[in-house]
Amino acid sequence: MNDPESLLEPEVAGDEPEIDRQLRPQRLLDFVGQEQVKDQLAILIQAARLRSEPVEHLLLCGPPGLGKTTLANIVATEMGVSLRVTSGPAVEHQGALASMLTGLAERDILFIDEVHRLQRAVEESLYPAMEEFAFDFVSGKGAGAQTLRLALQSFTVIGATTREGMLSAPLRDRFGATFRLDFYRADQLLAIVSRSARLLAVSAEVSALELIAARSRGTPRIANRLLRRVRDYALVRGSGTVTRTATEEALALLEVDHLGLQESDRRLLQLICSHYQGGPVGLGTLGAALAEEPHTIEEVVEPYLIQLGLLQRTPRGRTVTLGAYRHLGLEPPGHLLSGSGDAGLFPKDS
Repeated sequence: MNDPESLLEPEVAGDEPEIDRQLRPQRLLDFVGQEQVKDQLAILIQAARLRSEPVEHLLLCGPPGLGKTTLANIVATEMGVSLRVTSGPAVEHQGALASMLTGLAERDILFIDEVHRLQRAVEESLYPAMEEFAFDFVSGKGAGAQTLRLALQSFTVIGATTREGMLSAPLRDRFGATFRLDFYRADQLLAIVSRSARLLAVSAEVSALELIAARSRGTPRIANRLLRRVRDYALVRGSGTVTRTATEEALALLEVDHLGLQESDRRLLQLICSHYQGGPVGLGTLGAALAEEPHTIEEVVEPYLIQLGLLQRTPRGRTVTLGAYRHLGLEPPGHLLSGSGDAGLFPKDS
């Protein structure tokens, strides 16, 4: 599951490929999906502009690839201000945070990806900055040390997290609005890949784009990556046009099945089915068996499997459903056949 070319591989904030940045919508009107989030953001932005104030601090939650970074960029664009991008692990000490905050102009936005991974000392320094636009620091050492306060320009913090439950209560409470992004429908993904195809000047059949949308795991980032890989396949082994036939061949080569599952997903399900009789099995055990970090399994792989009803999280560990056995073509154990283990409805190809 450590394949560096995996379609599921999350990107570090500010370090995504240039082509991904080119495909990002710049305005709320161009952003597809997440209608409720868009409506609320539009009101917040318009109100802030009318009052000539910064937007309230915002928290964006949801699995990777659903548009958290894109929305942060859109808020900055709509407000006409600059966006400073960082991530929780990158802010290693209070001095690094102070440097970022003092560099912000009036109403600028600081976007912190993986905000749940901030160091405790850094997080505590962020509290007065978010509440009072001031940064407290200690000058000197020993008996002569004194606490000084540095005034900051009024600014906005936009935090993004894939694990809202790991945020401390004090930090969560300092965000004025929290939005959760959900997986996208196939028709929304079709609109996204159609737009991306136009921007990339890719000639594509509608049926081919529908197939890409259906196998994109409800995630725009994966949809755009699949489009680029199918485009390359059509150029090298086809006529250059993304046809449905070329798309089917490319997805077969990428080992993306009709549910959008990759080999890494099937390995996880196969492991639980074959070695642990369907579970329950602990996340740490799965990580060790697959040579993968447990948090990567939990944040990147599991959400879509749970949405499909192939996997369940229980207090005792992970278990698979009857649908997982059927998808893998395995004989299910008796306890699933006698119960109601088929928890999900599978999406179909267009």
